[in-house]
Amino acid sequence: MPTKRSYGDPCGVAHALDLVGERWALLIVRDLLLGPKRFTDLQVGLTGVPPNVLTTRLNDLQEAGVVRKRTLPPPAAARVYELTEWGADLKPIVLALGLWGSRSPVPRPEGEMGTDSLMLSMLGTLDAAAFAPGGGTFEVRLGRESFTISIGEDVQVARGNAPDPTGPVIDTDAATLDALMAGEVEVDAAVAAGRVRLEGDTNACRALLAALWRSDVSAHAHPSV
Repeated sequence: MPTKRSYGDPCGVAHALDLVGERWALLIVRDLLLGPKRFTDLQVGLTGVPPNVLTTRLNDLQEAGVVRKRTLPPPAAARVYELTEWGADLKPIVLALGLWGSRSPVPRPEGEMGTDSLMLSMLGTLDAAAFAPGGGTFEVRLGRESFTISIGEDVQVARGNAPDPTGPVIDTDAATLDALMAGEVEVDAAVAAGRVRLEGDTNACRALLAALWRSDVSAHAHPSV
Protein backbone atom coordinates (compact mmCIF):
# COMPACT_ATOMS: atom_id res chain seq x y z
CA MET A 1 0.00 0.00 0.00
CA PRO A 2 1.55 3.35 -1.06
CA THR A 3 0.23 5.28 1.92
CA LYS A 4 1.05 4.50 5.53
CA ARG A 5 -2.59 4.61 6.57
CA SER A 6 -5.58 2.90 5.01
CA TYR A 7 -9.31 3.16 5.57
CA GLY A 8 -9.51 -0.62 5.25
CA ASP A 9 -12.71 -0.15 3.28
CA PRO A 10 -13.26 -1.97 -0.06
CA CYS A 11 -15.36 0.94 -1.38
CA GLY A 12 -13.83 2.53 -4.48
CA VAL A 13 -13.98 5.99 -2.90
CA ALA A 14 -12.10 4.80 0.18
CA HIS A 15 -9.51 3.00 -1.94
CA ALA A 16 -9.01 6.10 -4.08
CA LEU A 17 -8.38 8.12 -0.93
CA ASP A 18 -5.88 5.48 0.18
CA LEU A 19 -3.99 6.22 -3.05
CA VAL A 20 -4.27 10.01 -3.46
CA GLY A 21 -5.79 11.21 -0.20
CA GLU A 22 -2.60 12.04 1.67
CA ARG A 23 -1.70 15.73 2.08
CA TRP A 24 -0.17 17.21 -1.12
CA ALA A 25 -0.82 14.09 -3.21
CA LEU A 26 -3.77 15.42 -5.20
CA LEU A 27 -2.09 18.80 -5.62
CA ILE A 28 0.89 17.01 -7.18
CA VAL A 29 -1.55 15.39 -9.59
CA ARG A 30 -3.05 18.82 -10.31
CA ASP A 31 0.35 20.28 -11.16
CA LEU A 32 1.16 17.39 -13.52
CA LEU A 33 -2.11 17.48 -15.46
CA LEU A 34 -0.71 19.90 -18.06
CA GLY A 35 2.55 18.03 -18.61
CA PRO A 36 5.74 16.75 -16.97
CA LYS A 37 7.63 18.70 -14.32
CA ARG A 38 11.00 18.47 -12.65
CA PHE A 39 11.20 18.09 -8.88
CA THR A 40 12.28 21.72 -8.52
CA ASP A 41 9.36 22.88 -10.68
CA LEU A 42 6.94 21.02 -8.44
CA GLN A 43 8.50 22.70 -5.41
CA VAL A 44 7.88 26.13 -6.95
CA GLY A 45 4.26 25.34 -7.76
CA LEU A 46 3.51 23.70 -4.42
CA THR A 47 4.41 26.53 -2.07
CA GLY A 48 5.04 25.29 1.43
CA VAL A 49 5.72 21.62 0.76
CA PRO A 50 8.93 20.43 2.48
CA PRO A 51 11.32 18.61 0.09
CA ASN A 52 11.21 15.39 2.13
CA VAL A 53 7.40 15.37 2.08
CA LEU A 54 7.34 15.99 -1.68
CA THR A 55 9.77 13.11 -2.18
CA THR A 56 7.63 10.81 -0.06
CA ARG A 57 4.41 11.73 -1.87
CA LEU A 58 6.03 11.27 -5.28
CA ASN A 59 7.29 7.85 -4.21
CA ASP A 60 3.81 6.96 -2.95
CA LEU A 61 2.20 8.04 -6.21
CA GLN A 62 4.75 6.08 -8.24
CA GLU A 63 4.08 2.95 -6.20
CA ALA A 64 0.36 3.48 -6.74
CA GLY A 65 0.83 3.69 -10.52
CA VAL A 66 -0.40 7.28 -10.68
CA VAL A 67 2.96 8.96 -11.46
CA ARG A 68 6.10 7.82 -13.24
CA LYS A 69 9.59 9.29 -13.61
CA ARG A 70 11.52 9.50 -16.88
CA THR A 71 14.49 11.28 -18.41
CA LEU A 72 13.86 13.74 -21.23
CA PRO A 73 15.89 13.24 -24.42
CA PRO A 74 18.90 15.50 -25.10
CA PRO A 75 19.61 18.36 -25.01
CA ALA A 76 17.34 18.67 -21.96
CA ALA A 77 18.26 15.32 -20.38
CA ALA A 78 16.34 16.34 -17.27
CA ARG A 79 14.51 13.89 -15.03
CA VAL A 80 10.83 14.70 -14.82
CA TYR A 81 7.69 13.36 -13.21
CA GLU A 82 4.55 12.79 -15.24
CA LEU A 83 1.16 11.16 -14.86
CA THR A 84 0.63 7.65 -16.13
CA GLU A 85 -2.32 7.00 -18.43
CA TRP A 86 -4.30 5.84 -15.41
CA GLY A 87 -3.16 8.83 -13.40
CA ALA A 88 -4.31 11.17 -16.18
CA ASP A 89 -7.82 9.75 -15.72
CA LEU A 90 -7.96 11.95 -12.61
CA LYS A 91 -8.22 15.05 -14.82
CA PRO A 92 -12.04 15.39 -14.91
CA ILE A 93 -12.17 14.54 -11.21
CA VAL A 94 -9.70 17.28 -10.30
CA LEU A 95 -11.50 19.82 -12.52
CA ALA A 96 -14.86 18.90 -11.00
CA LEU A 97 -13.39 19.14 -7.49
CA GLY A 98 -12.06 22.61 -8.30
CA LEU A 99 -15.47 23.74 -9.55
CA TRP A 100 -17.12 22.33 -6.44
CA GLY A 101 -14.60 24.08 -4.19
CA SER A 102 -15.06 27.41 -5.99
CA ARG A 103 -18.75 27.35 -5.07
CA SER A 104 -18.03 26.85 -1.38
CA PRO A 105 -19.90 29.08 1.08
CA VAL A 106 -16.67 29.22 3.10
CA PRO A 107 -14.21 31.93 1.92
CA ARG A 108 -11.08 30.61 0.26
CA PRO A 109 -7.59 31.55 1.51
CA GLU A 110 -6.16 34.79 0.20
CA GLY A 111 -3.17 34.70 -2.12
CA GLU A 112 -2.12 34.48 -5.74
CA MET A 113 -3.08 31.38 -7.66
CA GLY A 114 -0.37 29.37 -9.35
CA THR A 115 -0.04 29.28 -13.12
CA ASP A 116 -1.12 25.65 -13.40
CA SER A 117 -4.24 26.37 -11.35
CA LEU A 118 -5.09 29.33 -13.57
CA MET A 119 -4.66 27.36 -16.78
CA LEU A 120 -6.75 24.50 -15.43
CA SER A 121 -9.36 27.10 -14.51
CA MET A 122 -9.34 28.22 -18.14
CA LEU A 123 -9.82 24.61 -19.17
CA GLY A 124 -12.84 24.36 -16.89
CA THR A 125 -14.27 27.68 -18.06
CA LEU A 126 -13.88 27.69 -21.83
CA ASP A 127 -16.69 26.21 -23.91
CA ALA A 128 -15.56 24.93 -27.32
CA ALA A 129 -19.11 25.29 -28.66
CA ALA A 130 -18.93 29.07 -28.12
CA PHE A 131 -16.18 29.44 -30.71
CA ALA A 132 -16.48 29.46 -34.48
CA PRO A 133 -16.11 26.11 -36.29
CA GLY A 134 -12.48 25.08 -36.35
CA GLY A 135 -11.67 26.83 -33.08
CA GLY A 136 -8.02 27.70 -32.98
CA THR A 137 -4.70 27.31 -31.19
CA PHE A 138 -3.43 29.97 -28.82
CA GLU A 139 -0.28 30.50 -26.81
CA VAL A 140 -0.63 32.00 -23.34
CA ARG A 141 2.52 33.36 -21.73
CA LEU A 142 2.59 33.89 -17.99
CA GLY A 143 6.00 35.24 -17.11
CA ARG A 144 8.57 32.58 -18.00
CA GLU A 145 5.94 29.89 -18.54
CA SER A 146 4.07 29.22 -21.77
CA PHE A 147 0.94 27.15 -22.38
CA THR A 148 -0.89 26.05 -25.51
CA ILE A 149 -4.69 26.18 -25.70
CA SER A 150 -6.25 24.16 -28.51
CA ILE A 151 -9.95 24.64 -29.23
CA GLY A 152 -11.67 22.15 -31.51
CA GLU A 153 -14.41 19.72 -30.59
CA ASP A 154 -13.23 20.27 -27.04
CA VAL A 155 -10.66 22.39 -25.22
CA GLN A 156 -7.15 21.14 -24.51
CA VAL A 157 -4.46 22.89 -22.47
CA ALA A 158 -0.83 21.77 -22.39
CA ARG A 159 2.41 23.15 -21.03
CA GLY A 160 4.75 24.55 -23.69
CA ASN A 161 4.83 26.87 -26.70
CA ALA A 162 2.27 26.65 -29.48
CA PRO A 163 3.57 24.90 -32.62
CA ASP A 164 2.89 27.92 -34.86
CA PRO A 165 5.13 30.86 -33.81
CA THR A 166 2.98 33.25 -35.89
CA GLY A 167 -0.28 32.24 -34.22
CA PRO A 168 -2.27 34.26 -31.67
CA VAL A 169 -0.40 34.96 -28.42
CA ILE A 170 -1.65 36.34 -25.11
CA ASP A 171 1.17 37.65 -22.93
CA THR A 172 0.19 38.64 -19.40
CA ASP A 173 0.81 37.75 -15.75
CA ALA A 174 -0.97 35.46 -13.32
CA ALA A 175 -2.60 38.26 -11.32
CA THR A 176 -4.08 39.90 -14.44
CA LEU A 177 -5.37 36.60 -15.82
CA ASP A 178 -6.95 35.87 -12.45
CA ALA A 179 -8.61 39.32 -12.48
CA LEU A 180 -9.93 38.77 -16.02
CA MET A 181 -11.44 35.43 -15.06
CA ALA A 182 -13.04 36.92 -11.95
CA GLY A 183 -14.56 39.78 -13.97
CA GLU A 184 -12.59 42.38 -12.03
CA VAL A 185 -11.08 43.94 -15.14
CA GLU A 186 -12.25 44.16 -18.75
CA VAL A 187 -10.14 42.92 -21.64
CA ASP A 188 -9.89 46.31 -23.37
CA ALA A 189 -8.89 48.02 -20.13
CA ALA A 190 -6.20 45.42 -19.43
CA VAL A 191 -4.80 45.79 -22.96
CA ALA A 192 -4.86 49.59 -22.78
CA ALA A 193 -3.02 49.51 -19.46
CA GLY A 194 -0.33 47.24 -20.87
CA ARG A 195 -1.24 44.42 -18.51
CA VAL A 196 -2.10 42.21 -21.49
CA ARG A 197 -0.14 42.12 -24.75
CA LEU A 198 -1.62 40.49 -27.84
CA GLU A 199 0.18 39.13 -30.90
CA GLY A 200 -1.03 37.60 -34.15
CA ASP A 201 -4.80 37.48 -34.56
CA THR A 202 -5.70 40.02 -31.87
CA ASN A 203 -9.45 39.63 -32.47
CA ALA A 204 -9.19 35.91 -31.72
CA CYS A 205 -7.16 36.71 -28.59
CA ARG A 206 -9.80 39.15 -27.38
CA ALA A 207 -12.56 36.61 -28.03
CA LEU A 208 -10.69 34.02 -25.99
CA LEU A 209 -10.14 36.40 -23.07
CA ALA A 210 -13.75 37.57 -23.17
CA ALA A 211 -14.90 33.95 -23.00
CA LEU A 212 -13.05 33.40 -19.73
CA TRP A 213 -15.54 35.31 -17.64
CA ARG A 214 -18.70 33.41 -16.78
CA SER A 215 -21.80 35.28 -15.63
CA ASP A 216 -22.87 32.35 -13.47
CA VAL A 217 -19.66 32.48 -11.44
CA SER A 218 -19.19 35.48 -9.15
CA ALA A 219 -15.93 37.38 -8.68
CA HIS A 220 -13.19 35.37 -6.95
CA ALA A 221 -15.24 32.23 -7.53
CA HIS A 222 -14.20 31.14 -11.01
CA PRO A 223 -13.68 27.40 -11.27
CA SER A 224 -10.22 27.22 -9.74
CA VAL A 225 -8.19 24.13 -8.99
